[in-house]
Amino acid sequence: MQYVHLGRSGLLVSRLCLGTMNFGPHTSEEEAFRIMDRALEVGINFFDTANTYGGVKGEGITEQIIGRWWSQGGGRREKVVIATKVYGAMGDWPNESRLSALHIKRACEASLRRLRTDYIDLYQMHHVDRECPWEEIWQAMEQLYREGKILYVGSSNFAGWHIAQAQEIAKQRNFMGLVSEQSLYNLTARMIELEVIPACQHYGIGIIPWSPLAGGLLGGVLKGVQEGRRRASEGVQRMLEKYRPQIEQYEAFCEELGEEPANVALAWLLHQPAVTAPIIGPRTLDQLERSLRALEIRLDEAALKRLDEIFPGPGGPAPEAYAW
Repeated sequence: MQYVHLGRSGLLVSRLCLGTMNFGPHTSEEEAFRIMDRALEVGINFFDTANTYGGVKGEGITEQIIGRWWSQGGGRREKVVIATKVYGAMGDWPNESRLSALHIKRACEASLRRLRTDYIDLYQMHHVDRECPWEEIWQAMEQLYREGKILYVGSSNFAGWHIAQAQEIAKQRNFMGLVSEQSLYNLTARMIELEVIPACQHYGIGIIPWSPLAGGLLGGVLKGVQEGRRRASEGVQRMLEKYRPQIEQYEAFCEELGEEPANVALAWLLHQPAVTAPIIGPRTLDQLERSLRALEIRLDEAALKRLDEIFPGPGGPAPEAYAW
């Protein structure tokens, strides 16, 4: 397993991050335990979750599953860098969502109870809260840090200017601020190359891409359907209508490379200099095993150029990408 620093921090994380969103709704607790055990065996030490994952509002079912897995002992907690999130609605009353100081405090303490731990390695804001001042947000995060309940702070789904705004105010408060940004990023969704990636590179913030396979679109969907191994979901079918010519070229190119499309998509992300670790979200142990191949794939300049031709990005960073 390869390890890199999370942004400008001294924290070392694996180059693949284990996403747990399927644990509970689509993956049984027993299978989730097997997946997490295997992840540790192969050296994946970076796990991502959220208080809203699990399918039932306010229950934090996925966090509970991780907590029960940790409670088995064997150094499981000590080996894992856990990232969870705050923002989403955990109830129907006021102050049970978003980023007020009150909700941040309550949400963190509830996540700690569900996870059966006394600290969270990376506490991520699941979305920007345009109605809450940064002074309030940072004050709440600083208090959790002083209490030892969180070690690092990250963002998710932030625009480039949100990242700049957050970091400048954190700097004024002599606080480290953000060390990571979790963004939608894959071959079909490259908008963050305009503003988000340049902002993250400037401030020393690691990128943690979510949906690296575009919801399955980049996972060999055409071949899978043709061979009768899988049926594309409605969402993937809609995306396939939009991207079919590109997906046909992509899957043909992956066949030339002799690699599975899913692994090529992950490998492409691993070749992007701003990326720390793509989030893989296996539903089964077999899916986890297959994802490991991406770490071994080396894409040369010709291969990267061909992927850019199939899935053109926005043209680089702004404003050059659109101004000239």
